[in-house]
Amino acid sequence: MFSLFFESVRIAVDSILSNKIRSFLTGLSIIIGILTVTLMGTLISGLDRGFEKSMDFLGKDVLSISRWEWFGGQDWWEVRNRPRIRLEYVDKIKNRSKYAEAVAPVMQRGASLSRGDLGARSQIFGTTTEYLKTTNYGVETGRFFTNGEDRSGARVALLGYDVAENLFPNEDPIGKNFKIDGIRFRVLGVMEKQGKFLGLFSFDTQVIIPSGATQRLFSRRGFLRISVKIPDDKIEESKDEIYGIMRQIRGLKPTEKDDFAVNQTVAFENIYNSIKFAIGGVGIFITILSLVVGGIGIMNIMFVSVKERTKEIGVRKAIGATKNMILTQFLMEATMICVIGGLIGLSFAYILSLVINQFFPSTMPIWLAITSISLSIFVGITAGLIPSYKAAGLDPIDALRYE
Repeated sequence: MFSLFFESVRIAVDSILSNKIRSFLTGLSIIIGILTVTLMGTLISGLDRGFEKSMDFLGKDVLSISRWEWFGGQDWWEVRNRPRIRLEYVDKIKNRSKYAEAVAPVMQRGASLSRGDLGARSQIFGTTTEYLKTTNYGVETGRFFTNGEDRSGARVALLGYDVAENLFPNEDPIGKNFKIDGIRFRVLGVMEKQGKFLGLFSFDTQVIIPSGATQRLFSRRGFLRISVKIPDDKIEESKDEIYGIMRQIRGLKPTEKDDFAVNQTVAFENIYNSIKFAIGGVGIFITILSLVVGGIGIMNIMFVSVKERTKEIGVRKAIGATKNMILTQFLMEATMICVIGGLIGLSFAYILSLVINQFFPSTMPIWLAITSISLSIFVGITAGLIPSYKAAGLDPIDALRYE
């Protein structure tokens, strides 16, 4: 049994090597198909991990109250003219909500950072001590500011990881000073390294300061949103409650539309799933098209090979080769072409994934590589089955007479 298998492999390899160019061109569609499906799978797998990490930062159990829907089809002018979210809403939500575990304002604005000759552009977040409860963003070194520092408007700050690296290269920034739009602040701590959100923008370029300092120094610039931490097993109930509280705060009548938005990560998930479906759909279409074309090409070449080797088949049958031996030989040849093509496609996909990973999350899981090779074997067996049966069914006398 094993000797027959290895003999079939040897004959198949000899046949492929004796027609290198033809075998390569025949397997080219298989290479393209496997490269496409593997690369698409690799990108999607990397995106999934990056997306999950990004969602962990935002928190699936955190609601974000603002004027704007994250992803909505509202009229821009209508949303633009909505009343602003106010800081006093924070205490009202705390007092009226039975689900809110933490409520933190986030006053965001762009600013220029400087320290001596070093400078950077950043997003400044003015918030309270409850901010850490509404996100998985922790302090790596140093400490967060206190309620007293917040109430007094102290000029203290926590730096994102990249900001700390840029303004304080090769030194500990804790206790040192830097400037935000020319105003001096003291560094209390450095936040944990987070990386890029969906590979697009980085959380590590942010600076967090007390809300008291933000109101005193930058109150007329930027915009405000409110983050509300809710129980992860009461998300829908909490969301309905917060909607009701916000409508009461805004003084809206039952017939009036919302003039605010309560956002959550499910909006990102819906958009992400749509993008992933589109990427996957295009990849699957190209893969199927390439493999079908490749399968037809292999079937055609195998028919040619059977015709070219008709006399060889007759000789082998005359000296005792059975139908199964001939069938296995040609089926192995078709499968070997596909497997070699699949391995080449897989190798290219792996190399490209390493290059892409320098700019965008991209990792190749083992199961994807195994699936790709299994798909190559399936195409080879399917494409080689009919030509192999034809070769196995040749009459030895007619085959020996064939010219």
